Amino acid sequence: MLFFAIVYIVEGLGQTGGLIAQPLNYYLKQVYGWTPVQVTGWLTVLNLPWIIKPVYGIVSDFVPLFGYRRKAYLILANAAGTLAYLWVTQLTNPRPLILVLLLTAYAMAISSTLAGAVLVENGQRLNKSDAFVNQQWLWFNVAAVASAFLGGELVSHLPPKGALQMASAIIAVAPLAAIFGTVFLIDETPSRLDLAELKNTFCGLLATFANRELWLIGLFLFLYYLNPGFGLPLYYYMTDTLKFSQGFIGILGAINSIGWIVGALLYQRWLDGMTSRWLLNFSILIGTVTTAAFLLLSSDLSAAIINFFSGIAGMIAFVATLSLAADFCPKRAEGFAFAALMSVLNLSSALSNNLGSFLYEHAFHNQLTPLIIVSAASTALIFVFVPLLRLGDKPTGVAAS
Repeated sequence: MLFFAIVYIVEGLGQTGGLIAQPLNYYLKQVYGWTPVQVTGWLTVLNLPWIIKPVYGIVSDFVPLFGYRRKAYLILANAAGTLAYLWVTQLTNPRPLILVLLLTAYAMAISSTLAGAVLVENGQRLNKSDAFVNQQWLWFNVAAVASAFLGGELVSHLPPKGALQMASAIIAVAPLAAIFGTVFLIDETPSRLDLAELKNTFCGLLATFANRELWLIGLFLFLYYLNPGFGLPLYYYMTDTLKFSQGFIGILGAINSIGWIVGALLYQRWLDGMTSRWLLNFSILIGTVTTAAFLLLSSDLSAAIINFFSGIAGMIAFVATLSLAADFCPKRAEGFAFAALMSVLNLSSALSNNLGSFLYEHAFHNQLTPLIIVSAASTALIFVFVPLLRLGDKPTGVAAS
């Protein structure tokens, strides 16, 4: 549990949606005048490392590095993250800047993939995958609160270039904590690259492709997260229409992350032990309601309230969907199977963001209201697909037999 807390604090700071996000968006908007479609389009490349996560998973499943399937890769990935963010501090032109940020995205995606493999292996062994998912995203959002506050302050008190460089310098330190956690907190049995190990892993890999439930879950995750996103249009709307200050927008991001933290605590207190089917339906319900609530966005107070409850809904959705994915991963191919499902989720999210920005700018002519309606309706439609999973009364977090 301590390992997941440390690694996901680093992820919350170091992912390109973390501390770097607001300084980067502000830099591209103010210095280069990029539109939402331009920013989303260019930053979509940063999703590539998250879409190909199965590659890292299958390599770690099959090829131990220095005798370990997880630890050595985790150490190298986080070391690379530190070096890449130090490089970012020296760049100003958007094209090389985004290319080096792509390296940071690879580092964070590899670290996340290997942490996911650790989660599945131990979650299935202890029937605690939901607790581990909850722990990861609780601390991810603790870091996200700090990132949102700090990102807003950097943008408010420094010029765009200075804010971007300072954020990169701060993030560069974070992966060192993940290296510490990997060395001292993971108790991993050494592995050898021999015929018996390869055979066992290959059988696990074949089981992944033959698992009907896993294919259905992958399709469900894709549809669940495909609703048109309005994160970047909302940022432009709050900046240009509502005239919110950059500092306050950072505070709203922190409030949203506090909602995620509260969602994690609510899950621990009230929802732990619920069936997977019930939790999925509940997450769709509150996701629909909180998405539609953005129609009421008009003032500082309404923005704070809506972002808080949106965070709660987001946390419950992540526990419901990620623990479902972890529970159905076959043994000996945990890294590949879980990473493959997370790649489906990440691909869907990337398409969602691009679709939302395109609709906002070209179909709805910079009007946020119709985009919110479409997004809420798309979320509600997922109710139809839950029965297809045939989950019965399987408790959340318990490995599928």
